[in-house]
Amino acid sequence: MSTRQYGCQSFDSLKKGLLKLLHGKAYGNDTINNYHRKLNQLERYMIANDIVTYDPSVGQKFIDDYLSTHALSKGNRQYMNTVIHRLDDYCVDKYQIQRKPELTPLPESYTTLMDAYLQKCRDDGNRESTIIGKSYSLREFYCHLESLGCHDLRGADAAIIGRACLMQNNKDGWAVIRMFLRYLNYAGLINHDFSTIIPHFKRAFRLPSTYTEDEVNRFEETIDTNSKIGKRDYAMLLLATRLDMRSGDIANLTFSSLDFGNDTISITQEKTNEPLVLPMIPAVKTALADYLKNGRPESGQPYVFLRANAPFEKITTSVVRFETNKYFGKADIDITDKKHGPHVFRSSLASSMINHLVSYDVVRKSLDI
Repeated sequence: MSTRQYGCQSFDSLKKGLLKLLHGKAYGNDTINNYHRKLNQLERYMIANDIVTYDPSVGQKFIDDYLSTHALSKGNRQYMNTVIHRLDDYCVDKYQIQRKPELTPLPESYTTLMDAYLQKCRDDGNRESTIIGKSYSLREFYCHLESLGCHDLRGADAAIIGRACLMQNNKDGWAVIRMFLRYLNYAGLINHDFSTIIPHFKRAFRLPSTYTEDEVNRFEETIDTNSKIGKRDYAMLLLATRLDMRSGDIANLTFSSLDFGNDTISITQEKTNEPLVLPMIPAVKTALADYLKNGRPESGQPYVFLRANAPFEKITTSVVRFETNKYFGKADIDITDKKHGPHVFRSSLASSMINHLVSYDVVRKSLDI
């Protein structure tokens, strides 16, 4: 598809092209019809206001004017924004399932320093997800420096750096800032080693959250396996409750990892990059087979677990966490002062194995602890 610029096609062509794209991504007829109606409203708005060509400002003005005269629920407002954003993306050959917030531009003087440090982290073997996390912390750090009147880190003093550090929302970022400043001084990019003034942050010790076997059973039983999404969630979450797979490994699970003949699941763990072979126990095997046969959308994706709605792409770890929280609520399990994400089953599984007199060495090897 050739790149379209705003205004190079009639709005009718843009509308038809977007609807064709959604159809190709297996969006349902009801969803496409809803898009069609909303785009027709936008087209009538353009005609009424003598607007010939479309651009994002037209879409935003349409939303603002419509909301000024219509009281919509939060969900309907979000849906309206989604349709317009999808149209804006289509005009420049983009497609995003979810829009990420735009990052505040940083001055070249700071990005040069930040990029040099992040490249050092890559060279040291940091995973890309770790690099992204560090970049967010360093971006926030600069925003605080700028709010204090410092626009160039090389001209900062200890007082400003200390104040900017204390303004960080996530105190885990202090360690990133400390290593950043230490690297810059070591590499001769700044004249002083300010890393020594960055405070150390230690989280209060908390005992691991655990749930009883009865609670875990209630959690599993509350999943409705009569629905397609329930079949997916049941198979997906059994991997956490029965095999202690991490959410990242569940989301990234591919067909090549499944060996139904030998009843094994072979993965390379996302967190440790270490290979792991797990037994495909009967309950997990049955749940996976049911989902693959009766619940999974038709798709050429190599990943086992897909989104329940079009476009049918791989799930994210957010889906695993969201569904876990949802079923804790449905099972009416008390989560007061307890963690309640998918990783919590790790401690619960270890506790259950020990209660059944499984040796500590077996528990350690099974759970990689």
